[in-house]
Amino acid sequence: MARLPRLSLAGHVHHVLQRGNNRQPIFTSTAEHLAMLELLAEESRRHGVAVHAYVLMPNHFHVLVTPEAPDGLPRMMQAVGRAYVRSFNLAHGRSGTLWEGRFRSTLVQPEPHLLACMAYLDLNPVRAGLVPAAADHPWSSHGHYAGLRHDAWLTPPSLYWALGNTPFAREAAYADMVHAGVTTAQQDAFTQSVLGGWVLGDAAYIARLQQDVTRRLTRARPGRPTKSP
Repeated sequence: MARLPRLSLAGHVHHVLQRGNNRQPIFTSTAEHLAMLELLAEESRRHGVAVHAYVLMPNHFHVLVTPEAPDGLPRMMQAVGRAYVRSFNLAHGRSGTLWEGRFRSTLVQPEPHLLACMAYLDLNPVRAGLVPAAADHPWSSHGHYAGLRHDAWLTPPSLYWALGNTPFAREAAYADMVHAGVTTAQQDAFTQSVLGGWVLGDAAYIARLQQDVTRRLTRARPGRPTKSP
Protein backbone atom coordinates (compact mmCIF):
# COMPACT_ATOMS: atom_id res chain seq x y z
CA MET A 1 0.00 0.00 0.00
CA ALA A 2 1.47 3.37 -1.02
CA ARG A 3 2.20 5.84 1.75
CA LEU A 4 -0.10 8.84 1.88
CA PRO A 5 1.31 12.22 0.83
CA ARG A 6 2.63 14.01 3.88
CA LEU A 7 0.54 16.88 5.26
CA SER A 8 2.20 20.22 5.89
CA LEU A 9 -0.16 23.14 6.42
CA ALA A 10 0.75 26.66 7.46
CA GLY A 11 -0.46 27.77 10.87
CA HIS A 12 -1.30 24.28 12.16
CA VAL A 13 0.42 22.22 14.86
CA HIS A 14 2.34 19.20 13.54
CA HIS A 15 3.60 16.21 15.51
CA VAL A 16 6.80 15.00 13.84
CA LEU A 17 8.71 11.75 14.35
CA GLN A 18 12.09 10.76 12.89
CA ARG A 19 13.52 7.29 13.58
CA GLY A 20 16.96 5.80 13.16
CA ASN A 21 17.32 3.19 10.43
CA ASN A 22 16.53 -0.28 11.82
CA ARG A 23 16.02 1.43 15.21
CA GLN A 24 19.77 2.02 15.45
CA PRO A 25 21.09 4.61 17.93
CA ILE A 26 21.25 8.13 16.56
CA PHE A 27 22.50 9.83 19.75
CA THR A 28 25.50 8.32 21.52
CA SER A 29 27.02 11.30 23.32
CA THR A 30 26.20 14.62 24.92
CA ALA A 31 27.81 16.37 21.96
CA GLU A 32 25.44 14.66 19.53
CA HIS A 33 22.37 15.63 21.56
CA LEU A 34 23.57 19.23 21.66
CA ALA A 35 24.31 19.20 17.93
CA MET A 36 20.76 18.12 17.15
CA LEU A 37 19.27 20.81 19.38
CA GLU A 38 21.46 23.46 17.75
CA LEU A 39 20.36 22.29 14.31
CA LEU A 40 16.68 22.33 15.28
CA ALA A 41 17.03 25.85 16.69
CA GLU A 42 18.94 27.17 13.67
CA GLU A 43 16.90 25.55 10.92
CA SER A 44 13.54 26.29 12.55
CA ARG A 45 14.46 30.00 12.55
CA ARG A 46 15.75 29.80 8.99
CA HIS A 47 12.58 28.18 7.64
CA GLY A 48 9.95 29.94 9.75
CA VAL A 49 8.91 27.04 11.94
CA ALA A 50 7.91 27.56 15.58
CA VAL A 51 9.11 24.66 17.74
CA HIS A 52 6.85 24.10 20.74
CA ALA A 53 8.26 20.90 22.23
CA TYR A 54 10.77 18.13 21.61
CA VAL A 55 12.23 14.93 23.00
CA LEU A 56 15.43 13.21 21.89
CA MET A 57 15.49 9.47 22.47
CA PRO A 58 18.40 7.06 21.81
CA ASN A 59 17.06 5.97 18.40
CA HIS A 60 14.44 8.56 17.46
CA PHE A 61 13.15 12.04 18.19
CA HIS A 62 9.85 13.91 18.26
CA VAL A 63 9.08 17.60 17.76
CA LEU A 64 5.85 19.59 17.94
CA VAL A 65 5.93 22.52 15.53
CA THR A 66 3.86 25.11 13.68
CA PRO A 67 5.21 26.20 10.26
CA GLU A 68 4.53 29.65 8.84
CA ALA A 69 4.46 28.28 5.28
CA PRO A 70 3.51 24.86 3.88
CA ASP A 71 7.08 24.09 2.78
CA GLY A 72 8.68 25.28 6.02
CA LEU A 73 8.48 21.97 7.86
CA PRO A 74 9.84 19.69 5.10
CA ARG A 75 12.64 22.16 4.35
CA MET A 76 13.56 22.36 8.03
CA MET A 77 13.57 18.60 8.51
CA GLN A 78 15.56 18.03 5.32
CA ALA A 79 18.22 20.53 6.41
CA VAL A 80 18.40 19.12 9.93
CA GLY A 81 18.55 15.54 8.70
CA ARG A 82 21.29 16.12 6.13
CA ALA A 83 23.52 18.16 8.41
CA TYR A 84 23.16 15.77 11.33
CA VAL A 85 23.93 12.69 9.21
CA ARG A 86 27.08 14.34 7.86
CA SER A 87 28.40 15.09 11.34
CA PHE A 88 27.32 11.72 12.76
CA ASN A 89 28.93 9.74 9.93
CA LEU A 90 32.13 11.75 10.20
CA ALA A 91 32.35 11.18 13.95
CA HIS A 92 31.70 7.44 13.65
CA GLY A 93 33.69 6.71 10.50
CA ARG A 94 30.64 5.47 8.66
CA SER A 95 28.71 6.30 5.50
CA GLY A 96 25.19 5.91 4.20
CA THR A 97 21.79 6.54 5.65
CA LEU A 98 21.02 7.10 9.31
CA TRP A 99 17.27 7.59 9.07
CA GLU A 100 14.40 5.17 8.61
CA GLY A 101 13.20 6.83 5.41
CA ARG A 102 11.45 10.17 5.48
CA PHE A 103 10.15 11.70 8.68
CA ARG A 104 6.60 10.98 9.76
CA SER A 105 4.15 13.68 10.76
CA THR A 106 0.54 14.53 11.36
CA LEU A 107 -1.61 17.47 12.39
CA VAL A 108 -2.83 17.80 15.97
CA GLN A 109 -5.88 19.82 16.98
CA PRO A 110 -4.64 22.14 19.74
CA GLU A 111 -7.67 21.77 21.99
CA PRO A 112 -7.81 19.21 23.55
CA HIS A 113 -4.70 17.44 22.27
CA LEU A 114 -1.70 19.80 22.23
CA LEU A 115 -0.79 19.91 25.92
CA ALA A 116 -1.48 16.19 26.26
CA CYS A 117 0.82 15.55 23.29
CA MET A 118 3.55 17.59 24.99
CA ALA A 119 3.14 15.41 28.07
CA TYR A 120 3.30 12.33 25.83
CA LEU A 121 6.67 13.52 24.52
CA ASP A 122 7.93 14.32 28.03
CA LEU A 123 6.96 10.87 29.27
CA ASN A 124 8.56 9.00 26.37
CA PRO A 125 11.83 8.48 28.31
CA VAL A 126 9.88 7.29 31.35
CA ARG A 127 7.93 4.75 29.32
CA ALA A 128 11.20 3.52 27.82
CA GLY A 129 12.71 3.01 31.27
CA LEU A 130 15.48 5.57 30.73
CA VAL A 131 14.57 7.74 33.73
CA PRO A 132 12.16 7.52 36.68
CA ALA A 133 10.54 10.91 35.96
CA ALA A 134 10.24 13.34 33.05
CA ALA A 135 12.30 15.95 34.87
CA ASP A 136 15.26 13.55 34.96
CA HIS A 137 15.66 13.43 31.17
CA PRO A 138 17.81 16.36 30.03
CA TRP A 139 17.00 16.00 26.33
CA SER A 140 13.38 17.14 26.21
CA SER A 141 11.54 20.42 26.51
CA HIS A 142 10.03 19.37 29.84
CA GLY A 143 12.67 21.27 31.79
CA HIS A 144 11.80 24.48 29.97
CA TYR A 145 8.07 24.27 30.70
CA ALA A 146 8.51 23.02 34.27
CA GLY A 147 10.80 25.94 35.13
CA LEU A 148 14.02 23.95 35.43
CA ARG A 149 15.86 25.82 32.65
CA HIS A 150 15.21 28.24 29.79
CA ASP A 151 15.30 27.22 26.10
CA ALA A 152 15.05 30.58 24.35
CA TRP A 153 14.45 29.03 20.91
CA LEU A 154 11.18 27.36 21.93
CA THR A 155 7.78 28.97 21.27
CA PRO A 156 5.31 28.13 24.04
CA PRO A 157 1.81 27.53 22.63
CA SER A 158 -1.04 29.77 23.76
CA LEU A 159 -2.56 26.88 25.71
CA TYR A 160 0.54 26.80 27.89
CA TRP A 161 0.21 30.52 28.69
CA ALA A 162 -3.37 29.86 29.75
CA LEU A 163 -2.24 27.48 32.51
CA GLY A 164 -1.60 30.35 34.93
CA ASN A 165 -1.16 34.08 35.39
CA THR A 166 2.47 33.91 36.52
CA PRO A 167 5.49 31.91 35.34
CA PHE A 168 5.50 29.93 38.60
CA ALA A 169 1.80 29.08 38.26
CA ARG A 170 2.23 27.93 34.66
CA GLU A 171 5.29 25.86 35.47
CA ALA A 172 3.63 24.20 38.46
CA ALA A 173 0.45 23.47 36.51
CA TYR A 174 2.42 22.01 33.62
CA ALA A 175 4.54 19.82 35.90
CA ASP A 176 1.39 18.57 37.63
CA MET A 177 -0.20 17.76 34.27
CA VAL A 178 2.81 15.72 33.17
CA HIS A 179 2.98 13.98 36.54
CA ALA A 180 -0.68 12.97 36.14
CA GLY A 181 0.31 11.29 32.87
CA VAL A 182 -1.61 10.44 29.73
CA THR A 183 -4.14 7.68 29.36
CA THR A 184 -3.49 4.53 27.39
CA ALA A 185 -6.05 5.71 24.84
CA GLN A 186 -4.23 9.04 24.44
CA GLN A 187 -0.88 7.32 24.13
CA ASP A 188 -2.20 5.02 21.41
CA ALA A 189 -3.84 7.93 19.59
CA PHE A 190 -0.63 9.99 19.50
CA THR A 191 1.45 7.01 18.38
CA GLN A 192 -0.91 5.76 15.68
CA SER A 193 -1.71 9.20 14.28
CA VAL A 194 1.94 10.15 13.72
CA LEU A 195 2.86 6.73 12.35
CA GLY A 196 -0.09 6.65 9.96
CA GLY A 197 -0.24 10.34 9.07
CA TRP A 198 -3.86 10.56 10.23
CA VAL A 199 -5.04 13.89 11.64
CA LEU A 200 -5.76 13.85 15.36
CA GLY A 201 -8.84 15.98 16.00
CA ASP A 202 -12.60 16.03 16.19
CA ALA A 203 -14.95 15.78 13.22
CA ALA A 204 -15.41 19.54 12.84
CA TYR A 205 -11.65 20.19 12.85
CA ILE A 206 -11.03 17.48 10.28
CA ALA A 207 -13.88 18.73 8.09
CA ARG A 208 -12.35 22.24 8.03
CA LEU A 209 -8.95 20.83 7.05
CA GLN A 210 -10.48 18.63 4.37
CA GLN A 211 -11.66 21.73 2.53
CA ASP A 212 -8.02 22.67 1.86
CA VAL A 213 -6.50 19.29 0.98
CA THR A 214 -7.33 16.47 -1.41
CA ARG A 215 -5.87 13.48 0.44
CA ARG A 216 -7.87 11.55 3.03
CA LEU A 217 -7.23 12.74 6.59
CA THR A 218 -8.59 9.85 8.64
CA ARG A 219 -8.31 6.09 8.49
CA ALA A 220 -11.02 4.45 6.41
CA ARG A 221 -13.53 2.32 8.25
CA PRO A 222 -13.07 -1.43 7.74
CA GLY A 223 -15.43 -3.21 5.37
CA ARG A 224 -16.91 -2.41 2.01
CA PRO A 225 -18.15 1.10 1.22
CA THR A 226 -21.84 1.61 1.83
CA LYS A 227 -23.80 1.83 -1.44
CA SER A 228 -26.07 4.77 -2.05
CA PRO A 229 -29.79 3.91 -2.03
